[in-house]
Amino acid sequence: MKPLHRHVVNTSRKVLCTAALAASLTTAAVVTNTPVAGAGEAEPTPDSPQAIDRGDARLDVPPTVADPQVPPAAGAATTETASGIPATALDAYRRAEVAVAAALPECKLSWQLIAGIGRVESVHASGYGLKSDGYTEKLIRGPRLDGNGFARITDTDKGEWDGDTEFDRAFGPLQFIPTTWTIWKADGNGDGKRDANNIYDAALGTGLYLCSGGKDLSLPADLDKALLAYNPSREYVNTVLGYMRQYQQGATGVENPPPANYPTPPTPSLPTPRPPQPTTPVTPTPPVTPSKPTNPTNPTTPTKPTEPSKPTEPSKPTPAPATLAKLEQQGEIALEAETGSLFAEGARFKAVLSDSKPAAGQAVVVTVEQDTTGGTGFVFVNETHVVIRTDDQGIATAPRLKAGPNAGTFTLRATAYDAKGQFTVALKGKVTARPVEQPVELTRTDATAPVTAVSGTSIKGLEFLAEAGDKPVAGAKVTAALVEETKPGVWALVDPKTAKGPYFKDAAGGKLFSLELPETKADGKIALPALFTEGVEAGTYHLRLTTADKKSQLILKITVTAAQPTQPAPAQPTGAAKS
Repeated sequence: MKPLHRHVVNTSRKVLCTAALAASLTTAAVVTNTPVAGAGEAEPTPDSPQAIDRGDARLDVPPTVADPQVPPAAGAATTETASGIPATALDAYRRAEVAVAAALPECKLSWQLIAGIGRVESVHASGYGLKSDGYTEKLIRGPRLDGNGFARITDTDKGEWDGDTEFDRAFGPLQFIPTTWTIWKADGNGDGKRDANNIYDAALGTGLYLCSGGKDLSLPADLDKALLAYNPSREYVNTVLGYMRQYQQGATGVENPPPANYPTPPTPSLPTPRPPQPTTPVTPTPPVTPSKPTNPTNPTTPTKPTEPSKPTEPSKPTPAPATLAKLEQQGEIALEAETGSLFAEGARFKAVLSDSKPAAGQAVVVTVEQDTTGGTGFVFVNETHVVIRTDDQGIATAPRLKAGPNAGTFTLRATAYDAKGQFTVALKGKVTARPVEQPVELTRTDATAPVTAVSGTSIKGLEFLAEAGDKPVAGAKVTAALVEETKPGVWALVDPKTAKGPYFKDAAGGKLFSLELPETKADGKIALPALFTEGVEAGTYHLRLTTADKKSQLILKITVTAAQPTQPAPAQPTGAAKS
């Protein structure tokens, strides 16, 4: 790259990378339901359209935002251990990694590489007012590509993407040029749009571009080749790799910064374009000397006719391999649950090939999006997205969801990718507030009559009612146990070894001082089995009835009185005369 104005060179060499990426992705199928791949190169090179000298969108941002401290080049030591990335940008980079891994697992793309490019291209859209939906309050556009200091590209998109109807400009957080984006446009957030002004879409398009040509980005040679196709500047490549390694050491999401308060200057007037390289003069070709005519064939010698060759049978065309044709919901599922509870079942999706056969082994990315419930997510994985594979029938079953703590809605989006398309199914989910549970209250049906018994007799006919509000509770579990008051208002179970109060009997006739009662009936009532007082001393005792959740209890006072001694019959006087 020829030197330009110092600031332009310093910034543009960090930006040119995005353009070369888009023009080279043959696997750009992840970008759309309608295939748009095929117009690009088999593999991007430093001469790809995206790698043109297209200037720097950061020319119009303050120097502190446009040119912060650059990390060490690749291989150099660094003392930085963690880096803050705006939360929306970080989410976009991570989603792009998941989506590309599903479509092109052999590429081994890391989100930190995309983040390194995003850092160089637009500082993760910092200073432009990055919003949670991926768009920016201030549009990100590079200089006009009118040949004045940069490449010359007349308008190709009628201003749809870059807002310029005369010349093209690089645009968006990752600085695509319109011709590149037309080929590789992607939908990274499932909103049905493919707009590189949105960081979700731009990040996915960038990941696909980097992985084109069957590259394995875990190999240094392929990684180097991918970045040089994004920007042919070695310094650019080293800078991106420096940021990538910095983010690999640790990156945290920070609040999206507000847009910077600065005026947008007019398109800068830059130095004269690079002078053309001198060409080597062409040496003229000498005239061809005509050859002498050959002796004619002896007319007396007849020429033997050539036997006609047998016609060859036309070869049968090789059928094109089946490709992914659709993704659809399998079966009906009601995505509705109460706060904090599990959904009834996991959503199921079916992937079908173009030959109508099931797409076995197809990767499907399932994501919880647009969540207003405070954290609905997949059980066990503690994530809002999972990558699952279809079975032999083409069915992918997502893990069950656990509802968030707040009432609200969310979208469950399943996306399948192949080399020619992206197919998405979006399901609406709902979390409702858990109804406020009324506490179960226990009362005695005949609360006015005192419970008394003479020692040696049994207590029968006691009945209780379980209610929540004014409605009977069926199926309530209640335990009855003899208790004693250890201090005012505090009750403890009696020791069965030393207890001497009323008791229940087991099947063998043994004493029980605690008994789990049968569940309450539909009318909320439950009858207490007989209590026995044989051998029980006169006194006051207490029976506690407690619900299974221990939130409700009823203390029943029982009074045992001493049995009256039997009066002997009066004896007749001795010697009394008989009548």
